[in-house]
Amino acid sequence: MIRSCSLNLTEDAISRNKFNLCLDYHIQKCEGPCVGFVSKEEYNHTIDQVAKLLNGKTKSLVKDLTLKMQDYSEKMQFEKAKQIRDRIHAIEVYSSKQKIVDDEIIDKDIIAFEKTDNDCCGMVLKIRDGKVIGKTHYFLTNVEDKTPSEIIEQLLINYYSKSEFIPDEIHLMTEPENQSAVKDWLEKRKSGKVDMIIPKIGDKYKLLFMVRKNARLMLDELILTRLKREFIPPSLDSLKKDLNLSRLPRRIECYDISHIQGTDTVASMVVFAEGRPKKSDYRKFKINYVPDETGTPDDFLSMREVIYRRYKKITEKNSGGSSDLSAENSKEDLSFGAIPDLIIIDGGKGQLSSAVKVLDDLGVKDQNIIGLAKRLEEVYLPGESMPHNIPKTSSGLRLLQRIRDEAHRFAVSYHKDLRSKRTLTSELSDIEGIGDKTVQKLLTKFGSVENIKEMLKSSYGQIETEAGKKTAERLRKHFEDL
Repeated sequence: MIRSCSLNLTEDAISRNKFNLCLDYHIQKCEGPCVGFVSKEEYNHTIDQVAKLLNGKTKSLVKDLTLKMQDYSEKMQFEKAKQIRDRIHAIEVYSSKQKIVDDEIIDKDIIAFEKTDNDCCGMVLKIRDGKVIGKTHYFLTNVEDKTPSEIIEQLLINYYSKSEFIPDEIHLMTEPENQSAVKDWLEKRKSGKVDMIIPKIGDKYKLLFMVRKNARLMLDELILTRLKREFIPPSLDSLKKDLNLSRLPRRIECYDISHIQGTDTVASMVVFAEGRPKKSDYRKFKINYVPDETGTPDDFLSMREVIYRRYKKITEKNSGGSSDLSAENSKEDLSFGAIPDLIIIDGGKGQLSSAVKVLDDLGVKDQNIIGLAKRLEEVYLPGESMPHNIPKTSSGLRLLQRIRDEAHRFAVSYHKDLRSKRTLTSELSDIEGIGDKTVQKLLTKFGSVENIKEMLKSSYGQIETEAGKKTAERLRKHFEDL
């Protein structure tokens, strides 16, 4: 069993009992070489067995283990023999799942590539004892002017300079540029003979063709991924032109405020990346701002608070500073990501001015930011008194509307949740002698006030068990009086 630690196991350190056994030994994941429970020779033999398994030499490994199992049996060490038997069985099960592609019991690698324009994908299929044990692929660039021989040579050097195992045969689709030099280098690393074969017909050629086909699939996948990454949705390109933005708005953040007559004021932040919602980055804010004695809400102050809380964290993260800002919702994660390409404020000139003032105070300069008024779908830009004109048929404007509507939906949903919780909690909290903890306990257990009322009628004893006799009596009396 291979140790997972990186201790320097010198003979002196082991003899002086410098190390202590860890959990791996006690759960039989390590044989304890750090305290001398297994000799250096035995441990190195285990390493060799693992290397054989990884290199696909399962037949040789099973043969060695069988001899060892027989030796333990002859010495009457049946427990150790059983462990070896189980290990042999596991190796045989693993080996049976490997696909046999060659009747020849020989180690070989099959290497082929596919090229398109300036990109190339090389594929290495590893065959050991006639079975496929794995494959590796490499992407090469700047190959437009390279010949197939130069490419295959580069693949050979890239792969075998890092590989610990070099097979007896290497099947190639073409000869390398400097075949004799590459062959000498491989044989020197292997300390043995290496044959480089160029199959032309038969099963060997079919295997080479299959490897080349796999290389083409991997290369096509690379190109498709690159195209997806480089693709610009038309609505983003239109929006950039409509607003004369300094950069493409790949990441857009939109903010909206929601409340009813100044109560339970909340804000939402929704994020669109590449023109699509990125819900994992959505955030909701419980506003700390308290309206004055008249109860009149101030959306401008609420928007200032949200923008400050969001971008204060980012500016501090970028500058390495610290903050004494204490948000009411301590679970908010506001430090993710970077400054977006475009900020949308759901509101007119006043809302926009409030947000711009906060960004200026925080030192966020040259930020693309707009205000989107709800009534006439008017777009306001910083420093401009009149709304910016965007054609009503523009796909960019439709994207703005979609983002604004999503921010409004998210804010209203959060507001309803808060209001519902406050309503439920306050109805029970108003009962004299029942504290907030008891209220939360009852709501968690029974789900709602209506359920509690029903339980008082049908299962009064369960209320007593959960909340106590005094609390149950207070609840019963309160709802009877209603």
